[in-house]
Amino acid sequence: MNAIVTVLGQDRVGIIAAVCNRLANYNVNILDISQTILQGAFTMVMAVDVSQSTASFGELGKGLNDLGAELGLSIRIQREEIFNAMHSI
Repeated sequence: MNAIVTVLGQDRVGIIAAVCNRLANYNVNILDISQTILQGAFTMVMAVDVSQSTASFGELGKGLNDLGAELGLSIRIQREEIFNAMHSI
């Protein structure tokens, strides 16, 4: 099962590494990463495979939300089909 992780906040060193490390802790495979930095605002979208995850989808969401709070970012995970439906309008 694929999912989409979105990260929003101010640019700073180590964001990608921190998110990738957290996902690795849950055995989540990263399929693709795109990022944009515009006037200090950081946006990252990651396509991930959660089929081998050691955590439930809810636990993944909480773990990423906690990381976001630590880093002062907004981090969300959504099932790919929900993300696609929301962005196809």
